[in-house]
Amino acid sequence: MAIRYPGGKKYTPAVKPAVKSAKKDYSFSNRGKTLEDELDESNAYYLANGIAVIHKKPVPVQIVKVDYPSRSAAVIREAYFKTPSTTDYNGIYHGHHIDFDAKETGVSSSFPLKNIHEHQIEHMRSVTDQGGIAFLIVKFTETERYFIVPFDLVDRAWKRMKDGGRKSIPVSELEEGAVEFHAGFRPRLDYLGAIAKLGIS
Repeated sequence: MAIRYPGGKKYTPAVKPAVKSAKKDYSFSNRGKTLEDELDESNAYYLANGIAVIHKKPVPVQIVKVDYPSRSAAVIREAYFKTPSTTDYNGIYHGHHIDFDAKETGVSSSFPLKNIHEHQIEHMRSVTDQGGIAFLIVKFTETERYFIVPFDLVDRAWKRMKDGGRKSIPVSELEEGAVEFHAGFRPRLDYLGAIAKLGIS
């Protein structure tokens, strides 16, 4: 059946040129994601595949003042943390309690200890004292390097700083005592596969 315009002119549908589907370059698809984004994706993969149950801890916040500019909207004007945060993530993997914090740094030669707080050190020490596994996952954003830093290494560096020593952990020290791992596709960060090198199975 011919379709015509009101003036009688025949309608001819435009033919769209064929568009070649570009292959996705996965090596660049995750650029710009934060370490937290990468870990959240990885933890969702672990959960969906029955590998581990690890979640980001909610931060307890006390809301003090809220404005209601309209009936359907609320704006928080003032709030504060109820308690100091401990670490970012915890959960269960192969019967082990896993507890860790995620840290990013733009420094390429060392990890600054100013990124850690005293109460986080105390929390991780308590976890290890109870038989749990505590560590840091450190991402060097400039070089795209990832390390699992066991708590004993973090604790030694922290005590060294408290005694007047250096205020960072050099990459050479991480290469020797931590576990380096690399970003992949599924999961994005297979950090649980890497911690087997710490004696966890």
